[in-house]
Amino acid sequence: MNIALPSYRHVDEMRPWSDREHRLECVAVTPEAPDVMTFTFRPDRPGHFFRYLPGQFVTLELPVGPEPVMRTYTLSSSPSRPYTVAVTVKAQADSIGTRWMFDHLKPGMQLKAIGALGDFSYARHPGRKYLFVSAGSGITPMVSMTRDLSDRQPDSDIAFVHCARSPDDIIFRWELEAKAREMPHLTLGFIVEQLSRGQLWSGLKGRIDKAKIALLAPDFLERTVFCCGPEPFMATVRESLAGAGFDMANYHEEAFQPVAPVPPVVVADHGGEAASTRVVFLMSGKEGSCEPGHTVLQAARAAGVRIGAACESGLCGTCKVMKVSGEVEMNHNGGILDEEIDEGYILACCSRPLGDVEIEA
Repeated sequence: MNIALPSYRHVDEMRPWSDREHRLECVAVTPEAPDVMTFTFRPDRPGHFFRYLPGQFVTLELPVGPEPVMRTYTLSSSPSRPYTVAVTVKAQADSIGTRWMFDHLKPGMQLKAIGALGDFSYARHPGRKYLFVSAGSGITPMVSMTRDLSDRQPDSDIAFVHCARSPDDIIFRWELEAKAREMPHLTLGFIVEQLSRGQLWSGLKGRIDKAKIALLAPDFLERTVFCCGPEPFMATVRESLAGAGFDMANYHEEAFQPVAPVPPVVVADHGGEAASTRVVFLMSGKEGSCEPGHTVLQAARAAGVRIGAACESGLCGTCKVMKVSGEVEMNHNGGILDEEIDEGYILACCSRPLGDVEIEA
């Protein structure tokens, strides 16, 4: 039996993976902690590598039912190792997409992905030294950045503070402890909320506050801070830093808004001051009207045209579509690149027609 072996290629002999042309193939599923898994992917076609910034995210299309759902996950992998990408996800009690991944996603399966996108990266906000503060699965962008700095600049000065429910819930603990032995200026500080009876623990216990931050990173006022975790956690960190006189221009946080509820489609009476516009969906062969102030995504739903969407706040880039003609007002939050806008792409969730438009959807 002859088995075709992949040919060895240097990165400069390969092409960057494109979410417009390719899919991801799952190659590994790795348990990390209770209800936490890492899913590793490669391009579905040979001869491609991944180009992104550490800390960015992708949106995966998950076939959970008759209609797929879109879920956004931060990449835990590092672009300094560009042959695969990985997401590390935690399944909550009410998880739909993540639970499907746990139960069904296996090596060899392929998924559609959009991205990578996002501004939460030391590459976008460089500093002389860093303070990474995270809780729960918010550790993933911090690990991505730490892995990248470990490969590119192993002498980087990083104070890494992570909060977890228990020692067993600290994701990537062993890898981080190994990196702290390899990187001379990486210091770790773990804070746990609870211990099992008889469980040994030499770190801090309780919830994060200004005193614990100062204990684990005494020079935090001099650092560039990246923070990721549940909103109450990040609010505590923000208030602690601001109360200590920290320059909040050096503070950056990552938070994904929950999917917005589908807005009702109404026919408004504008007294003749404003009229609805016509939106033509070329691929679907349908058209609909868009009330003043409504978005292309709302018009698509009213016309029965499916455009995938996740955050619905102009952040994740899932609803990116080509605008063939017409003008829109688009107020996004970083989910689309300037060169994509120049090519004619828009984000349907935050684009409001200024007149009749044609959309490739």
